Amino acid sequence: METLTTVKLREDLRNIAIIAHVDHGKTTLVDKMLRQAGVFRNNEIMVERVMDSNDLEKERGITILAKNTSVHYKNFKINIVDTPGHADFSGEVERILKMVDGVLLLVDAFEGPMPQTKFVLKKSLELDLKPIVVINKIDRHDARANEVLDEVFDLFVELEANDDQLDFPVVYASAKAGVAKLNMEDEAKDLQPLFETILSKITPPPGDDDAPLQMLVNTMEYDQFLGRLAIGRIFRGKIKTGETVNLIHKDGTMKAGKVARLLGYEGLKKIEIKDARAGDILCVAGFDDVAIGETLADLNDPHPLPPLSIGEPTISMYFIVNNSPFAGLEGKYVTSRNLRERLFKELRSNVALKVEETDDTDAFKVSGRGELHLSILIETMRREGFELSVSRPEVILKMVGDEKFEPMEKMVIDVEEGYMGIVMEKMGQRKAELKNMVNSGTGHVRLEFEIPARCLFGYRTEFLTDTKGTGILNHHFHDYQPYKGEITGRIKGVLISMEQGETVAYAMNHVQERGVLFIDPQLPVYEGMIVGENSRNTDMVVNVVKKKHLTNIRSSSAEDAIVLTPPRKLSLEQAIEFIADDELVEVTPKSIRLRKRYLSENDRKRQTKK
Repeated sequence: METLTTVKLREDLRNIAIIAHVDHGKTTLVDKMLRQAGVFRNNEIMVERVMDSNDLEKERGITILAKNTSVHYKNFKINIVDTPGHADFSGEVERILKMVDGVLLLVDAFEGPMPQTKFVLKKSLELDLKPIVVINKIDRHDARANEVLDEVFDLFVELEANDDQLDFPVVYASAKAGVAKLNMEDEAKDLQPLFETILSKITPPPGDDDAPLQMLVNTMEYDQFLGRLAIGRIFRGKIKTGETVNLIHKDGTMKAGKVARLLGYEGLKKIEIKDARAGDILCVAGFDDVAIGETLADLNDPHPLPPLSIGEPTISMYFIVNNSPFAGLEGKYVTSRNLRERLFKELRSNVALKVEETDDTDAFKVSGRGELHLSILIETMRREGFELSVSRPEVILKMVGDEKFEPMEKMVIDVEEGYMGIVMEKMGQRKAELKNMVNSGTGHVRLEFEIPARCLFGYRTEFLTDTKGTGILNHHFHDYQPYKGEITGRIKGVLISMEQGETVAYAMNHVQERGVLFIDPQLPVYEGMIVGENSRNTDMVVNVVKKKHLTNIRSSSAEDAIVLTPPRKLSLEQAIEFIADDELVEVTPKSIRLRKRYLSENDRKRQTKK
């Protein structure tokens, strides 16, 4: 066994991941690091949040997929991995942390550590990665950097960090302004203090170039010219283009293959390289059957690396072939074969996902880490031209002996004091347990709850209504606990279209007195489609396509203009949260419709009797 003193280190290289809660400025910081390290020319037009490369990330302002980049500072190369800040994408985070030797923990100077911060930090401490704490947004008018630093230290203690990890360096920064400093009193000019801290505090990767090759595949990409690209880090040895190496599968079987191309990261671009050595993060082309968590090893002396451990899914939904009267009108891929191929293709890169075939050939059970994890997949498929129906999410229960256990979420709510009563009341109805309450003294209260995951379905929309859009709600998976008993579902019923046709303002005017509509006039609807929410707790069948009966007699109300209340438009996430067990969300490239599982009223009555 080699002693620590004899381990060879790559002194010219540092591998770090940036971890943070959603919207704490992680991607903005990477932008500024790239700019100041000279990756972009001064006259080059640079988009904001350049690492959020796909459309969904840009629209939502969140990082969904982990991405690699690199900067050169002085004579050093720093590989930076931008990780998602949302716990639903924890599958991305867990495997990415295996590629690095240290983490930048980014914390908002006002909000402090949030649930997702805690989740990702716990993973990095378990892997014994060296943390650097960056307190960001110090230029906020309500920044409280010193108190936040105390909260971060308390979080490290709570997560049982060792003495070395507790002695973490701190950098104060404003990612937006592109400045950093080591003390709040110092003057800040640029990000140099941050770069220097990375070089001095993050351990260089161990790298024995002469040992047999070992490279762990952490993530995948697809290139239309090169095929599948295995992305990962070399833990020991060297690799070069044209060389034959062994691919060791998860089941222990091996297959020799030739390295077609090697690509390294320079700034945001991938560049072709001839060889790479221990410590490098790179892409390897030439292995079409490679999967995440497998090892590329030396041909003559192959040894697999420990496989990646990914947390279990907590929520499942059924993805069903669309069978509504409008099926096939808007989508390109509509058959069960299309759906099956797409879901099994997703499994190659989305390691936290699980797909099971059911007795019904038109339905697939898809399990993931949370509603957002699955809704992002649905949204991506929809943009690719798929048409499908999805069922209400269900939590995945576990049996321990004879007792039933269910997933629990840790939830943090920030609200103004005036809305605290209504939040506490709703949480009580949903079997939540208050764990902590902190009054900031500025009229805001932070409430921390433990709540069954299933009791959160449909609450976010209610919460935004209750707090007039001012509240902030965050949650992440906590653990499994004994089943908490039944809860009441959605309190109100729905308004269901009686027949197929185009909606008419005259008919909708009469229907809107019954509740809240989800649709506009002159919109095609079909029998069994949900057109609104009833003000009572029962479902009601309504006619929204009835035209005004025309006569040659002038009525007294003829001149009255019809005024329709603007409809409540549901996003994909809101639609998934809203539906009940006997309802589906129909998703097409152009529309999101709500519908009953059984479209005709007679079929619904028959099922109710059963």
